[in-house]
Amino acid sequence: MYQIELRRRAQRALDRLPKTHYPAVVEAMQELARTPKPRGVEKVKTTGLWRIRQGDYRIIYSVDDDQQIVTIVRIGHRKEVYRAI
Repeated sequence: MYQIELRRRAQRALDRLPKTHYPAVVEAMQELARTPKPRGVEKVKTTGLWRIRQGDYRIIYSVDDDQQIVTIVRIGHRKEVYRAI
């Protein structure tokens, strides 16, 4: 099982999520601890990061297989999350 780490920016974005989307996003993040590259995961072009979709929200993260750590880099709405990665 992988350990989940949140960057400060991701934590702030998680805290600001609407209450209707918060539980689903948290559940998706917890699932990354069990399966860091689940079905439907895609690589973000030119960054080496991965992304999963949860409704209109995206979770951008990196995976360190050697140390078994998933680092959540960004969480955000699909319109805004890819800016300035």
